[in-house]
Amino acid sequence: MKMKKYTAPSIAEAMKRIRADLGEDAVIISSKVVVTKKLFGLIKHKNFEVLAGVDQIETKPTTGSMFPDLQPDHFQPSRSTVQEEVHSENTLLTSELKSEIADLKAMLQSMQRQSVESQIPQEMKPFLDFLKRQELNEELITAISDELFQLYKKQGTLLNLDIKEVAEQYLKEKMMSLPIGGLSYKRKYINLLGPTGVGKTTTIAKMAARAVLEKKKKIGFITTDTYRIAAIEQLKTYANLLQAPVEIVYNADDYKAAIKKFEHLDLIFIDTAGRNYKEAKYVNDLKKLIEFDEEVESFLVLSLTAKEKDMETITEQFEEIPIEKFIFTKIDETNTIGTMFNLMIKYNKGLAYYTNGQEVPEDIEEAKIEKLLELFFQGEFE
Repeated sequence: MKMKKYTAPSIAEAMKRIRADLGEDAVIISSKVVVTKKLFGLIKHKNFEVLAGVDQIETKPTTGSMFPDLQPDHFQPSRSTVQEEVHSENTLLTSELKSEIADLKAMLQSMQRQSVESQIPQEMKPFLDFLKRQELNEELITAISDELFQLYKKQGTLLNLDIKEVAEQYLKEKMMSLPIGGLSYKRKYINLLGPTGVGKTTTIAKMAARAVLEKKKKIGFITTDTYRIAAIEQLKTYANLLQAPVEIVYNADDYKAAIKKFEHLDLIFIDTAGRNYKEAKYVNDLKKLIEFDEEVESFLVLSLTAKEKDMETITEQFEEIPIEKFIFTKIDETNTIGTMFNLMIKYNKGLAYYTNGQEVPEDIEEAKIEKLLELFFQGEFE
């Protein structure tokens, strides 16, 4: 095999040179990233070093062979075999190269972070650590950090009060355009959606109890959660306490019949089944069952004890359903609430309520921006 090493600023340029020298049958044997430094390390150059080779098969005519049945072609690999080997080599190269590039990016990002962190004033560092502990995402932390740094350059120092005010103002501005607050009481059908275990049934009972006790509304319940007997019994218990009717629906026809039966009521609370909504099929089942029209006010219920990535996946699965607001449960079971701000800002959705216990109807709070910020900064700089 004829082999040759090539150094180029990119893989594409290296491949171009290899094909020009060795032809289309050339095979990549190995590759690596080479970083060279000049001027005492101040200037860095990155190149790709690629080792390539090509088979040189010489076919000599044979006469009077001792093995007349074995012609030279028998010793040459078939074209399909060569193609498979080349494909295998290229796949391996691609995988290794992707890994090397990912490692290089991570190294550069780490170096950049260290460089930036070395420039952060000491007054800011404890507060930025607090934002990280609250699990506010990096993008928001960076934006707040930039605002604080500008103020630091202007004043030459930063007081704790300055730091808190800047962060509060930034988050407040990000939420000002979002719908914040509870039921509008302008739509008749109140629909709660969300995965299993987030406390939808208890939450819907709290909302319904407030509608009855505070707004004197005539209400009814519809449940589509036919998968759990306990959920139906739990809802019936709350309904009896509020002297409200309950309808259990199994399909779209049942749902339409229940809507017609309750047309004389002020509000209808719809308790949907908790399913693994990371799977799109369950969301599609909901869309077939419930009519999400202009009379329906839908809320996505999520637990603050869940992983943020899982909550993001679920939120994205519901993107085709008109949901304007979240309801976050189990705020009393966590010490970090940055996830609330992350999801609201990322998906441009507001917040209706958050729950802080199991008591009905007490343990539910209607969302207000000032109260959310108070909860977020609770205990800091006081």
